Amino acid sequence: MEQESSVGPTGSRETVTPLLSDRLTSWVHTRDPGERAAVAALLEEGDILARGDVRHLLVVETEAFVFCDWPRFEAQYRCALVLDEGEDAFLTLVLATAFPRLVPLWKVEVLGDRRLGIVLRALARLAGSGTIAVGSRS
Repeated sequence: MEQESSVGPTGSRETVTPLLSDRLTSWVHTRDPGERAAVAALLEEGDILARGDVRHLLVVETEAFVFCDWPRFEAQYRCALVLDEGEDAFLTLVLATAFPRLVPLWKVEVLGDRRLGIVLRALARLAGSGTIAVGSRS
């Protein structure tokens, strides 16, 4: 892992460790569009990835590297995590974005407007579209 060095307020050199979001963004840059869209959705949503239990199950992180272990997460998240309906629906749809599979679309009913917008933007990214606007109408 690259660590940056900066001068602190006392004039001494301090080591700054990059944020997890920056490290994930850097890793996923070389991955397929589905994984890029899924990581972007998780980072945009923020709350779920902020949970330690989710990070522990999904993200493999050492000083040298970071990555999402999608297969491990998918195999265990429903039995290892306590999720409400919206969190479960969001993670189900994000996983289907990372690795396409059949998922029940009725799950969008419980997402709420904020998470629905995030999932729709992820689907647009997956489709390779950067021109479709997803958001509130004014």
